[in-house]
Amino acid sequence: MRLVCRIGFMLRVRSAEAKDAGLILAFIRGLAEYEREPEAVVATEQDILRDGFAGEAKFRVLIAEWEGQAAGFAFYFFNYSTWRGKPGLFLEDLFVQPEYRGKGIGKALLAELARIAERENCYGMKWEVLDWNQPAIDFYEGLGAKVLREWLPVRLEGEPMSRLAAKATGVHAGQ
Repeated sequence: MRLVCRIGFMLRVRSAEAKDAGLILAFIRGLAEYEREPEAVVATEQDILRDGFAGEAKFRVLIAEWEGQAAGFAFYFFNYSTWRGKPGLFLEDLFVQPEYRGKGIGKALLAELARIAERENCYGMKWEVLDWNQPAIDFYEGLGAKVLREWLPVRLEGEPMSRLAAKATGVHAGQ
């Protein structure tokens, strides 16, 4: 287990390991419940193990522990900005268990992500926040983050994505 940072004797942030797959999934489910969509999680422990800890990892995770107890997590990966010509860090999920909120855990996770982003020569960090989650918006803005209200997230999945992919039949990259 690689210790990432320690704040006092109560909080420690570390990189997740394969043995944390169940814990990561529990945090994902906790976040989905908080975001009022508990039924939306279809990921499994096997998905987490395959995509995060076998072969080329598609994501990374930080685990925050408060007095030895799992208290929160940050789930992230790297993207690339064509405009800036540099990688960026994309924070997919940040979640702190309700009983551990108000102890600086979310801020510690974000601070460690900022340190990682700087170490990896990233232009910055990006994430999304639900428009109804005013406490989170206030928290992020208090850190100096800018909520990009003019940018709207776009998602294509399921049958519409399959229909679009089918239109690529016979088209090969580089031709």
